[in-house]
Amino acid sequence: MKILVTGSKGFIGKNLIVELKNQGYKEIYEYDIDSTLEDLDKYTKDCEFVFHLAGVNRPKEEKEFIEGNFGFTSQLLDSLIKHNNKSSIMLSSSIQADYENPYGLSKKKGEDLLFNYGKTFATDIYVYRFPNVFGKWCRPNYNSAVATFSHNIANNLPITMNDPNVEMNLIYIDDLVNELISALKGFPSKKDNYCYVEPVHKVKLGEIANLLLSFKESRLNKEIPNTRDPFIKKLYANYLSYLPKDKFNYELKMNVDNRGSFTEFLKSDDRGQISINISKPGIVKGNHWHHTKNEKFLVVSGNGVIRFRKIDEAEVIEYVVSGNKLEVVDIPPGYTHNIENLGNTDMVTVMWANEKFDPNRPDTYFVDI
Repeated sequence: MKILVTGSKGFIGKNLIVELKNQGYKEIYEYDIDSTLEDLDKYTKDCEFVFHLAGVNRPKEEKEFIEGNFGFTSQLLDSLIKHNNKSSIMLSSSIQADYENPYGLSKKKGEDLLFNYGKTFATDIYVYRFPNVFGKWCRPNYNSAVATFSHNIANNLPITMNDPNVEMNLIYIDDLVNELISALKGFPSKKDNYCYVEPVHKVKLGEIANLLLSFKESRLNKEIPNTRDPFIKKLYANYLSYLPKDKFNYELKMNVDNRGSFTEFLKSDDRGQISINISKPGIVKGNHWHHTKNEKFLVVSGNGVIRFRKIDEAEVIEYVVSGNKLEVVDIPPGYTHNIENLGNTDMVTVMWANEKFDPNRPDTYFVDI
């Protein structure tokens, strides 16, 4: 299928095109502000679907609203008519089309033009009135509070907020792209004349700012965002895309002694804690047990043995472990346990505990094997 995408270098256009290519679509005509009318004539000659994403929302002069959101749409349709091309057309409109402002009026005129065209030429028309869209590659300090807040917080810049209680209606770029590709395949989500993207996340501006600040803080406190919440999962992915190119990495505090080191990696209130333990050759660590706390050990490098003894029994149980054969060893409550490095090199163990370490209630009791 030959697909024409106008506004191809914009936020939505870039995300749409890369996913179209991921799904195997090869003939994609990319039209943007630096393209020519000759390009438009060439593309509209044989395109089989049009994603009309081009538009103006921050012009230097008010007249550019009509020129960009109505005038170019008219040019596009004229070029399709010239080639007798009845290609289906998707239009990127806005919820502002319901408002009596220059931007909204220009969007509404573009919608009406397209609806009339569809009736006249019996062509499938898919008009989407998008609310606020967020996600990777959205331009900060332009028309998206989420993009601006994400960029500024990730780059240690201040944010300004007039009213934290303003409720935002947000859709995520991946959800939008998936819906557009469904429309391409003939299965748009549609109600009456308009198509729509789901889900719409209704979130207060202050809550968005607080979440973004918590994402930044998570690099220090090692807390994992609650990605079981669909919106938080998407917002966190969005936030990471705004990290400075020289700040993808961050250091962890290594607790080092003559036995090796112990380093906390990730924490979560409901999913526990992951730490990295490094043991020097011949070193034994542990010799303690827990009432309720439970753990999982995974040796990823080196060779050793994990020993267990139920605190009221004499039998010692041993599990030989090695980075050459990855296997998880559960650490049940009620068993004192230790881990010994039997090799000649450092032994590295990934340790998960079902709860974060609480120094006031450590649930850890020292008893030798």
